[in-house]
Amino acid sequence: MPHLVQLLLPVFDNGGEQFAPELHKGVRLELTQRFGGLTAHTRAPAEGLWDTGDDVKRDDIMVLEVMVQDLDRPWWRNYRGELESRFRQNQIVLRALAYDAL
Repeated sequence: MPHLVQLLLPVFDNGGEQFAPELHKGVRLELTQRFGGLTAHTRAPAEGLWDTGDDVKRDDIMVLEVMVQDLDRPWWRNYRGELESRFRQNQIVLRALAYDAL
């Protein structure tokens, strides 16, 4: 069954500094080469909010989407770990949605 894999990548680091454009460009290139294409939602970064108990934190994120025929979960888990290291994050959200063409 085909899946839509979504990657939610931070635009800014934990100190509020914007990541170099080359960092995101490298991810887009890697995914395009591996899967033949992707959709990048980059024009207006999405805003993530979460309650930490003391206050509400905010993140600007870029959403990348890749269509895959077969979901290779071990590969994606490994890739998520690589991205967490590159972007210096405790966790980067990757999610897969079953895709049913209409």
